[in-house]
Amino acid sequence: MPPCLDVYVWLPERNSKVLGRFVDSYVNVAASDERLHAFMRVHVLGIANDTDDKALDELRLDDGDDVFTLYLKARDHHQAIITCTRDGATVLGLSVDAPDDLPEALRKAEQLVEQLRQQFSAPAGCAGVELPPAGDRSEWHEEALVLLRMGELPAS
Repeated sequence: MPPCLDVYVWLPERNSKVLGRFVDSYVNVAASDERLHAFMRVHVLGIANDTDDKALDELRLDDGDDVFTLYLKARDHHQAIITCTRDGATVLGLSVDAPDDLPEALRKAEQLVEQLRQQFSAPAGCAGVELPPAGDRSEWHEEALVLLRMGELPAS
């Protein structure tokens, strides 16, 4: 399997309507696990219960840490990714296959970043090979694996 080029956009806040539109547009809901349904009930519909909270707690890296990431089956891409950051922002992403022609993959990534930025009114986007999603602003600015950046984060 070729490596994946991960494309992300930063949204300064968590917005239930935007999250619902991202899921509707890019996620293969039928092939996703119960954690997506728990996420939808908590963050899109606002009807959380203890079972949903526990399912989402399993996604957190550390107890008491507010960051978590959902890796989901996508409709037309390798993967769809939703990260709720430590600072209340949201990072939305799509993974696409990155065959041997990296310049061509980056051109497609640039188009996808621009599409996502427009669709979700995101101020900034980035892409990189096997790039993990940022858990906060400082991680967003890390350069080590980023091959493409577009736009800028608004002042906090």
